[in-house]
Amino acid sequence: MADRLENAWVILEPMTLEHVPALEEAAADGELWDLWFTTVPRPGEMTAYVEKALRGQVEGRMAPWVVRERSSGDIVGTSRYYDITPDPYRLAIGYTWYAKRWQRSHLNTACKHLLLDNAFQNLGVVAVEFHTDAYNQDSQKAIERLGARKEGVLRAHKRREDGSLRDTVCYSILATEWADVDKWLQLRLKRLAP
Repeated sequence: MADRLENAWVILEPMTLEHVPALEEAAADGELWDLWFTTVPRPGEMTAYVEKALRGQVEGRMAPWVVRERSSGDIVGTSRYYDITPDPYRLAIGYTWYAKRWQRSHLNTACKHLLLDNAFQNLGVVAVEFHTDAYNQDSQKAIERLGARKEGVLRAHKRREDGSLRDTVCYSILATEWADVDKWLQLRLKRLAP
């Protein structure tokens, strides 16, 4: 995994336990843990959340990042590679959440552009997947705005934090599609970003 990824709007840093206080502050902006279809840790649970992500990294299943908004220098959320499989080499991007004040801004496009570019250009994956809860309409719209194609729905696929079963909506972008998606995302950033 790269030491960090950055562009004009965000810096992605490999997640460490030192990021816990800043992540707790970001999650508190909007009390993101109250969204039952997401996996944002409640107050006091961020350390366990980060430790689990770091175990996934050691095991080669995940690469977790914190998202630092460039102009303020604030940690405003997190995202990660996960479900990393070697043959064919593919991965998913998810576990993404941002402080409420940064939702529906240019930040998600800037962050995902960095992660996608790194995955296709530096890591050489054949595909990047996105998965979200069928009830998370905002996430589905955001994934579609990235240029990902909807693959389908896995019904009763995973358990939510409350124990209920969720249907998972699956999307992907193939390496052969990346050049066009890259142009689209760069155009979006020119239009969206301050």
